[in-house]
Amino acid sequence: MHRPACTIEHLVTSHYQSVYRYAVRLAGVPGDAEDLTQEAYRIAHEKLHQLRDADRARPWLFSIVRNLFLLAGRQRQRGGWVSLDDVEAPSAPPPPLEAVDPAELQQALNDLPEEFRTPLILFYFDECSYRDIADQMQVPLGTVMSRLARGKAYLRRRLVPLEAAQTGTVCDGM
Repeated sequence: MHRPACTIEHLVTSHYQSVYRYAVRLAGVPGDAEDLTQEAYRIAHEKLHQLRDADRARPWLFSIVRNLFLLAGRQRQRGGWVSLDDVEAPSAPPPPLEAVDPAELQQALNDLPEEFRTPLILFYFDECSYRDIADQMQVPLGTVMSRLARGKAYLRRRLVPLEAAQTGTVCDGM
């Protein structure tokens, strides 16, 4: 059975909210996210003929947003990034998401290099599979798992209060 061609209207009505949420998490600023989302849909409209499988529209749109974000060079303008090469996995579990201040979480995500931020956002906020993340980022599956682990370790260090980490009173939420 031949599937009807996907329209830009269908992409907007079906995926706008998740694309915008992804853009907010990447950019950290709603205004920049709006610009990223709008530009992503402009590009999607121009290149709609390249979308061969309508079921893959969401990851395709996420890829467009990510590429736009990378092209904008936002990671160089932020500064203050930390190297995750020496981050050890903490023994304390992460806080439940409701215990984390959203602004603090966004700031911690902003401070992460894009290579760690993107898999975290895609996995936890947009519920993408490891395979989808690997395909989008064009990296091996093991790299995705490693980046997720290192990114989570950094977030734990930033977001788990020291006393909760020492007493083990924080339940596993990430």
